[in-house]
Amino acid sequence: MQLKHALISGVAILTMASCQEAGTKQTPDTTPSRKLLDPANLDTTVSPGENFFLYANGAWLKNNPIPNSETRWGSFNELQENNYKALKALLDSAASVKNAPAGSATQKVGDFYRTGMDSVAIEKAGITPLNEALTRIDNIKDANGLLQEITLEHTQGIGALFSFGISPDEKNVTKQICQFSQGGLGMPGREYYTDQDPRTTGIREAYKQYIPKVLSLMGADSNAAKKDAADIYKLELTLANASMTRVDMRDPYKLYNKFNLDGIDKLTPGLDWKALFAGLKITGQDSLMVATPKFFTEAAKQMKATPIEVWKKYLKFHLVNDLSPYMSSAFDTTHFAFYNKTLRGQKEQQLRWKRILRVVDGSIGELLGQMYVDKNFKPEAKKHMQELVDNLQKTYADRIQKLDWMSEETKKKALTKLNGFMKKIGYPDKWREYSAVTIVGNDYVKNVLATSQWEYNYELNKLGKPVDRAEWGMTPPTVNAYYNPSFNEIVFPAGILQYPFFDEQADDAVNYGGIGAVIGHEMTHGFDDQGRLYNADGNLSNWWTPADSTNFTIKSNVVIDQFNKIVVMDTTHANGRLTLGENLADLGGLNIAYEAFKKTKQGQSNEKIDGFTPDQRFFLSWAQVWRANTRPEEMASRLKMDPHSPSELRCNVTPSNMEAWYKAFNIKPTDKMFRPEAERARVW
Repeated sequence: MQLKHALISGVAILTMASCQEAGTKQTPDTTPSRKLLDPANLDTTVSPGENFFLYANGAWLKNNPIPNSETRWGSFNELQENNYKALKALLDSAASVKNAPAGSATQKVGDFYRTGMDSVAIEKAGITPLNEALTRIDNIKDANGLLQEITLEHTQGIGALFSFGISPDEKNVTKQICQFSQGGLGMPGREYYTDQDPRTTGIREAYKQYIPKVLSLMGADSNAAKKDAADIYKLELTLANASMTRVDMRDPYKLYNKFNLDGIDKLTPGLDWKALFAGLKITGQDSLMVATPKFFTEAAKQMKATPIEVWKKYLKFHLVNDLSPYMSSAFDTTHFAFYNKTLRGQKEQQLRWKRILRVVDGSIGELLGQMYVDKNFKPEAKKHMQELVDNLQKTYADRIQKLDWMSEETKKKALTKLNGFMKKIGYPDKWREYSAVTIVGNDYVKNVLATSQWEYNYELNKLGKPVDRAEWGMTPPTVNAYYNPSFNEIVFPAGILQYPFFDEQADDAVNYGGIGAVIGHEMTHGFDDQGRLYNADGNLSNWWTPADSTNFTIKSNVVIDQFNKIVVMDTTHANGRLTLGENLADLGGLNIAYEAFKKTKQGQSNEKIDGFTPDQRFFLSWAQVWRANTRPEEMASRLKMDPHSPSELRCNVTPSNMEAWYKAFNIKPTDKMFRPEAERARVW
């Protein structure tokens, strides 16, 4: 199940591709200021009103170049590195236990990590772990056999051709329903197949050269590899043209397309949905959700129009491509060269232990998460965080009541939704149970596939059962947070509850400018352009008056226009519509955090620390969260696919809409960042 509106700022930064990078956690000194806002990180040759991002972070940016193993380097990376070190210690400890009881957490975590680190065995195995599946694909004779293979791969956790999962019916969130969406592409999305800018065109050509490289590694001669690659790309292009854009997929009403089996059969002649359900092991269900019907109509057409031999080549390529990072170096490095180096600008692979760590966390993460929480998360931090969340929630309620653009009728419903937030902090109250997962001590790919298959069965088992609102969508060590509209919940894993977001010993300005803004950000996702379409119960339902909806759209358009006008790199502008939800969440989050901060003792004082007033420290804390150097390839990728704006824009645009920031740093109308009051965005 994919979470909607997943996270805050940094997260997106963390979630795209190989996510967070690493660094060295800044250790605070013992002076009263704890140096959590170190003046040495500023560049005072730049004025706050010229570029607040560079003023607050300029020296740090100059002194922290991007390591060759990363595509960006910032405060998230520092925190992630600290978590990596803590997790590595746990994994090393588990892996060192040779005779752990079979089925125990230590055995499963330790063996999974150990097999991933055994590069000699992985190198020796080569492609042999996939031989059975490749032979099976070779034996496909017709469209029925093709569908059987596609569905079988899904049950093994391999998302062949389309995306499938189980999650609540968005108009009846007490019921689970089968969810189908587009997929089947080798590049990140439709845009990479259709956009005509020079950078995308270059990536497209590189991908066309990448496919035959993989086919050659699989044993094809060069001529056959080129021909087969052309056929595979042609099929992918057809699927891409039938796919929705990233912007269109932000509209939940466009994605809400409910069918029974007879209805979807009529829309997709050539695709037998009853056979598809049987292959996916779905029983007792007649309803399904199809987010992108046009895609499935085209996929069904191609199952007839595209020769079976081409489909077989397509399936074999995608099987090997998806599993290349877990295989021998020939496959792994070829995969890295395109997906990390060409697409994102990463110069060299991360250390192997970090890559394997992420796989373990993504596969049996709540086993590892229990170990992490026991060693690295204090009950005091959870208690303090709960207090901050409650303070922000009360402040948000005050702001809603004071809105001059919303009717009392809609305000009442907004407050009901706000007060109904489920708050999850640190780690789950109920841990996932992994007894059905068998982890062996001598086969990494087998372990990867075993956990993928377990995850599929875990999701499938939800059908026909009550929705489990206690379930988490992220593991405890994750440096991220999210809002889930179907559960109307805000979730803050233990991994993000650390410096620079949160520190038990920090002054309120630092915590409210950091984790406070994150809390407000996630709360505002409940009221952004997508979240506002879900009611307090989590159902997709219009609870707004027409006039209030119009007012919201007018105010949101100001935010869209602010970002659309900004040229980020080359001639590429920010995409204000793609990033609207995150930009609204940033704007609401920072405003709410600031108002809550002003209720504290420090917020009401003028006492300086390190020469900065409380308000200055609040905004500097916000700014240091977004400090990051980013490679141009990574930036280009994010501008095309990421619903989060670039770090510098998040740092600068948001406070430029707040009068408190202008007063804190004495920003003048002549300053570059000055925004006339009539042009400032005010929503929540």
